[in-house]
Amino acid sequence: MAGQDILMATSEELRKLHIIRKALEGSISQTEAAEYLELSVRQVSRLQIRVKEEGDKGILHRSRGSRSHNAFGEEVYNLVISLYRQKYYDFGPTLFSEKLYEDEGVTISDETARQWLIRAGLWQRARKKVKHYQRRQRRWQFGQLVQIDGSHHKWLEDRGPKSVLMAYIDDATSRIYGRFYEYEGTIPAMDSFLRYIRKNGLPLSVYVDKHTTYKSPGRRDYYFDDEETLSQFERAMKELGVQVIHAHSPQAKGRVERLFGTLQDRLVKELRLANISSIEEANIFLQGYLAKHNRRFAVKAAQAGDMHRKTTEGLDLKRILCNKTERVVKNDYTVSYKGKLYQIMEAFEQSTVMVEERLNGKMEIMLGDRALSYVEIKERPEKEQKSTRLIRKRPSIAMPADHPYKKTRELMLKGNRLKKQHKQPAPWALQ
Repeated sequence: MAGQDILMATSEELRKLHIIRKALEGSISQTEAAEYLELSVRQVSRLQIRVKEEGDKGILHRSRGSRSHNAFGEEVYNLVISLYRQKYYDFGPTLFSEKLYEDEGVTISDETARQWLIRAGLWQRARKKVKHYQRRQRRWQFGQLVQIDGSHHKWLEDRGPKSVLMAYIDDATSRIYGRFYEYEGTIPAMDSFLRYIRKNGLPLSVYVDKHTTYKSPGRRDYYFDDEETLSQFERAMKELGVQVIHAHSPQAKGRVERLFGTLQDRLVKELRLANISSIEEANIFLQGYLAKHNRRFAVKAAQAGDMHRKTTEGLDLKRILCNKTERVVKNDYTVSYKGKLYQIMEAFEQSTVMVEERLNGKMEIMLGDRALSYVEIKERPEKEQKSTRLIRKRPSIAMPADHPYKKTRELMLKGNRLKKQHKQPAPWALQ
């Protein structure tokens, strides 16, 4: 009706109002109304009095529209919004609330932070359409499967060089390990794996993609007798007894892909707050950060125990985790490797040696288990230039006018001209 206030009530409140009206009309007793509403008779009596005095709005709760006694004041709201604009301008609500507690001493929930940022027009999260993939169950013990991948990202933003984070995440517990490198390749992959096994031991299997670092694109490696096509990383894992599983899509190793999504948001901002500007500083900072990350996000494995195994005594990891290439020894005991020539200083009978490029950058020429001494030949003897052979050109001879070729050509040209003159027009051209 015009002139009356509109009552904004929930369906439950409308049901309560209907029953109270019936009790006021005498259709039902107060006891029956109390049973319907699951209230005491005294409370039903109070509601009847309020509806008589205030009308339909008397059914509404007294705290409707009032400020909560636990609500933050405008001073806290203004402080939080000011900090966000000045220091945490690209943080998400969850990370923002954490940093407020850790660094600023302000305690608000992530949902409160989200609502305040939306209210200030500083946050808007669009939902992404995600393709459905069948869920793969976690492995049940720590060390059964470790997902490995590298993430190319501006981790240091504009303060330092571009870098790659080599990340490891355990499939059963989501415990992570990582280290920054200048690029993603065989040496960074092996160096990070060496550091991982020194910390945790050898996992049963690793889950990697088909990057050329982890899977050979077709090059044959003659290090094994069975002539398998293996990358240097696969060869090292085979020597260590670690199974290598290749993912056919990024979604297959979704745990490490989602980890990069988290770290590219959180870790980048943590590095900025710590004013990290070099890869060396980032690796030092990463040790403490990973421990904090694991305390918060790691989960308990389905079964207790650790499937990592210790390396056996006498196992020379530096000879396994390296680049190995077989080379033929020439008659003068020289070996060519990466465009350079090396002179071996010892004599032996075998025709091949193994060139090993170690993680520390040092190169060794191995004959079995023995390292050979060598020197680099920096100046090669110049090759003798071959004498250029003079080629005489035959003098051109003019063709006589009565040559048969000229007569035949003239006849052909004359025949073509006659055909063009007597060619019949097309039927459509006569209309």
